[in-house]
Amino acid sequence: MKPIRMVDLKSQYDKINAQIDEEIRKVMEGTAFINGPAVSQFQDSLEKYLGIRHVIPCANGTDALQIAMMALGLKPGDEVITASFTFIATAEVIALLRLKPVLVEVDPDTFTIDPVAVERAITPRTRAIVPVHLFGQCADMAPIIDIAQKHNLFVIEDNAQAIGADYRFPDGNVKKAGTIGDIGCTSFFPSKNLGCYGDGGAVFTDHDEYARMIRAITNHGSTVRYYHDYIGVNSRLDSIQAAILNVKLRHLDEYAEARRKAAGFYDKAFSGHPGLKTPFRAPYSNHVFHQYTLVTRGIDRDGLRTYLESKGIPAMVYYPVPLHLQKAYIDPRYGEGDLPVTESLARQVISLPMHTELEDDQMKYITDHVLRYFDHQ
Repeated sequence: MKPIRMVDLKSQYDKINAQIDEEIRKVMEGTAFINGPAVSQFQDSLEKYLGIRHVIPCANGTDALQIAMMALGLKPGDEVITASFTFIATAEVIALLRLKPVLVEVDPDTFTIDPVAVERAITPRTRAIVPVHLFGQCADMAPIIDIAQKHNLFVIEDNAQAIGADYRFPDGNVKKAGTIGDIGCTSFFPSKNLGCYGDGGAVFTDHDEYARMIRAITNHGSTVRYYHDYIGVNSRLDSIQAAILNVKLRHLDEYAEARRKAAGFYDKAFSGHPGLKTPFRAPYSNHVFHQYTLVTRGIDRDGLRTYLESKGIPAMVYYPVPLHLQKAYIDPRYGEGDLPVTESLARQVISLPMHTELEDDQMKYITDHVLRYFDHQ
């Protein structure tokens, strides 16, 4: 059995290395390392894949979120609602722009933002909602869009973990994650479902004016060289990373299917176990399994993680401290016990290895040891 990794990028690369190496060679020979042809090609290919008018690549997913908020003209003191159960970057950019993060509860089954909690949190200062498509599954966007339209709010999708996922509206219309709100944002960090071999990100929109602003902001606020009409940043996807993403985008749906197959193996092994809740599949979204995250019951979750690691099985806890309890975001509006679903998940969730190269013997070894831990409790 091969060593088990949380994400096995080496085995994935081994299968596509000829394609990757050839595309990198083209960049090296052309020497257009910034905004070269590979970037334009990737932008065009991702627009077609997502079915959206504008993809604007940038340096990373955190920049993507910040640029989106800048493009929408959010001002210091404006409130932005997002989930407390997510990676820190979602709230970080809100705070960096001197906006006010408003952290709300998530659904106990999907772990994504609860639309009812969103509506309850709206005040006259609210300007935007940032739903996070967590662990590979879409947040429930139809009610969020309805709420946003009712209160004249922007919707910025944090799609760092669910690129390629589909959302089905009640009328049967289907759209890709990240293309539903005013602006979508993603990360191409190496461990993502569509990951490069460094940092990278992108912003998506169907709105021409937003796209124009986003392009200017990513380029120091400039649309004409050396003329700067807006406050901007320097945030670009380099050509080598774009070349890698061009190759991996062609395999994205295949990779999602491999992840679903692995999730099915785990599901079967843990089905009906009283101490484990397997990932829920919402009827409105398919799942691309950026993570396979269990909810444990009646055991020491951290003890399970330590036991697995002693057997050569990496496991991760996303996220052990909710945003509303993080030291940097302490706020008199929140305290321990205020978001019970989020706080319970932070104590109980554990994510098992999930990637495109998992083999049956590895998954059997993983599942056998998870179950063995319960047998000895």
